[in-house]
Amino acid sequence: MPIEIESPEQMGYANLDCNLTESSFADASIDDLALDLSGLTVAYTDHVGHPGLRQLLAEQSAVGTDDILLVSGAAAGLFIIATSLLEAGDHLLVVRPNYATNIETPRAIGADIDFLDLRFESGWRVDLDELERRLRPATKVVSLTCPHNPTGTMMSGDELRSVIAIVERHGARLVFDETYREMSFPAALPVAASLSDRVISVSSVSKTYGLPGLRMGWVITRDTVLMETFLAAKEQIFICNSIVDEEITFQALGRKATTLPSIRGRIEAHRSIVTDWFAQQDDLEWVVPTGGVVCFPRLRADRDIDVERFYSVLNDELKTFVGPGHWFEQPRSYMRIGFGWPSTDELERGLANISVAAAAAYA
Repeated sequence: MPIEIESPEQMGYANLDCNLTESSFADASIDDLALDLSGLTVAYTDHVGHPGLRQLLAEQSAVGTDDILLVSGAAAGLFIIATSLLEAGDHLLVVRPNYATNIETPRAIGADIDFLDLRFESGWRVDLDELERRLRPATKVVSLTCPHNPTGTMMSGDELRSVIAIVERHGARLVFDETYREMSFPAALPVAASLSDRVISVSSVSKTYGLPGLRMGWVITRDTVLMETFLAAKEQIFICNSIVDEEITFQALGRKATTLPSIRGRIEAHRSIVTDWFAQQDDLEWVVPTGGVVCFPRLRADRDIDVERFYSVLNDELKTFVGPGHWFEQPRSYMRIGFGWPSTDELERGLANISVAAAAAYA
């Protein structure tokens, strides 16, 4: 997948001056977490996951402790779900653009993938009527992401409940990737799996809390039989999680009341910087994000900008990087800009460099 080959981790952070590719909040330092790991035995742990962490997540998600399976990041959760629910030829309706794993794993399985394409002109919104029209009697899974990556848009509570009702009527399951849920503006949706036993929620600490190196996520379902299948899949892939990652996550989320407000404050400040920048330039157009730390603008077609020249100047000369549209099976005139990870100075310089590259690429 190009998003993996061209990721900043693979390119090397030292080779980037302004990194606007990231889709998460700034990475936390271990010194900031005030950890106490004394007495921790580095052994196999509970295969379902750290009981205290599951209890904490259950209290925050309006589900039971037994409804939560801890996994090695949301990506592992999505892989477990896809390989447990889908076989070659099974029909899947998945929103696009999307995070690559939501598409590539079903594609590798040989599923019959049907795309619910979001459109810039429609504000990247899910068309509920189109969603229902595209469902078949044999549809097994509908896969949605909210807040959406890479566009930063989200649906309302009423729209979520309508989606669930549609999925239930057709006897399908809804896989709801809600990794950015706690970065919604102004308020987060309820955890989708708390609303129906036909819904499977996936989330992690990577995006909101800047803890991607912990590789800690979770799958939520109220379907007890399905949970047993997911646990069996987890045991076949990696038996249990890292007991160290689980304990650090437990301690970090235990301080959520203190840490989350400051995280959201910085996100909103950076979102304002991006909003002001868009208002002051006219080479790109966007849909204002309402959740997460990314947006998905495009170079304006009426500006006659040479797209490849734009990226050449931006990447090679200015050492500034965004997530090009082809990462998400979209034209390269689109780009994901992440505004939660960089420092304020890096974000402002990176946005200024996008303007310079666009001006330099007029045909």
